[in-house]
Amino acid sequence: MGKVFIKGFFKKIGFLFAGGLLLIFICDMIIESGAKGKTYSSLNTVPKNRVGLVLGTAKKLIGGQPNPYYSNRIKATVELYNSNKIDFVLVSGDNETVYYNEPTTIKKDLIDQGIPQERIYLDYAGFRTLDSMVRANVVFGLDSVTVISQKFHNERAIYIAGQKGLDAIGYNAMDVPGKGGFKVQIREYFARVKVFIDLLLKTEPKFYGNTIEIK
Repeated sequence: MGKVFIKGFFKKIGFLFAGGLLLIFICDMIIESGAKGKTYSSLNTVPKNRVGLVLGTAKKLIGGQPNPYYSNRIKATVELYNSNKIDFVLVSGDNETVYYNEPTTIKKDLIDQGIPQERIYLDYAGFRTLDSMVRANVVFGLDSVTVISQKFHNERAIYIAGQKGLDAIGYNAMDVPGKGGFKVQIREYFARVKVFIDLLLKTEPKFYGNTIEIK
């Protein structure tokens, strides 16, 4: 009797595991397909948009080392601006505590790289990618935007934007190879599943607020 129970238990676990993998695969494929042809890695081919939306991340890793995801997004933003592929920059990130302020940090580094201060707008309530995309449309009044992040992140942002009425393309910042990049890619699979949970639950951004015109 005990052996039968154990065998049945592990069989159920196996089905759940297989079902979970299938769910991850389906969500990944839907998002990848939805963003197909909408991400660009070349300045020569990326279409012009009035506004580039930089998705925030920490400047430093937990151990204090520079975060290559951050520096590569800064570099990609400057490339777009200097090539006249965008006229304004909207920086969207986390500003939940006085000790952690992604938008202000990114703005400072963009100014240091030559982008005029008056061309940079900040979204302090971009706590998640969903918040950033919805607020770009509802709060900042954008109908179209060029998202600036790594390709895998751009794909997810573009898919969310499409579901929320915002026409988005992505300019791909350089990705990060090796162990660090692998960990982020694993987390991305689960983030893509969360996209569909949010859509199913009709999750809204944490904050909206007054409208801001980018001009």
